[in-house]
Formats: sequence, structure tokens, C-alpha cells
Amino acid sequence: MCSCPTAPRRFRNDESTQRAVRVRAQLGPLPDGRRWLRDLAGDRIEVRSAGSEPGESINPVAVAAMAEVGVDISAATPARLEPAAVRTSDVVITMGCGDACPIFPGKRYEDWQLTDPAGQPIEVVRAVRDEIRARVEGLIASLDRTI
Repeated sequence: MCSCPTAPRRFRNDESTQRAVRVRAQLGPLPDGRRWLRDLAGDRIEVRSAGSEPGESINPVAVAAMAEVGVDISAATPARLEPAAVRTSDVVITMGCGDACPIFPGKRYEDWQLTDPAGQPIEVVRAVRDEIRARVEGLIASLDRTI
């Protein structure tokens, strides 16, 4: 299963230099990564989200886990991953979607191996939430260094 957020926003080195960066984050059934990336990177990264086999709704346990840290994802809706969104992204982050996610040359791909939170108790979902935040922080730092 593949559920991805994508993103085009702008990184700024200084006021005279701008580079568009598109980021696709593969987040499985959790939109945590999308929100963390948007909230932590501000307007430097635009994030879009989609999945190869999106569910009908967001995991209510994930909604509760994110609410515990002040992040409301209750209005998030799963969307289908379109190859064009990957093609226009610079960075693609997947969570075990394997062959379901399109591969295009010249893109940076990362596969984040995380526990699938579907059907898990809140304690497990909290750990996944925290791991996603840590990985998003690392992603932002690595993107900042490449500009």
C-alpha cells in the first residue's frame, strides 16, 4: 500500500536566490509526515499527498495521536497517487509501496521503513508519529544543505 504527500515549495538561501523544490512524502495511512513537513518547513516546501491504494478515511487513532501534539489532521482525505505528481517532484519518500510507486530518473527516492499504524493501539501510533517527525526534521535539514 502506498499513500503519499507531495510538495512544491520554495527554499530560500537569501532574498535574491530561490529554488523550487518538490517533495513527495510516502506516508502510508498517516498524513503525519505531510503536516510535519508543512508545519516545520514553513513556506520552503510545498507538500502534496497521495497514495497508490488510498483508504476511504484517515485512521482515527492517527487523528487522536496527532491531536495530542496540537496537530489537527481530522480534515485530511486520502487521494490517489498520480505518476505526474511524482514526475514533477524532486524528492519522493515512500513507505514500502514497492512497485506501486512510479520511478523516474533524476529524482531522489527514500523508502522510510515504518510500522504500519493500521489497526495498532495508540501507543504504537504515537511511536510512528514521533519517528515520522524525526525523519521529517532530518529531511528538512538535508534539503537545506543541498541548496
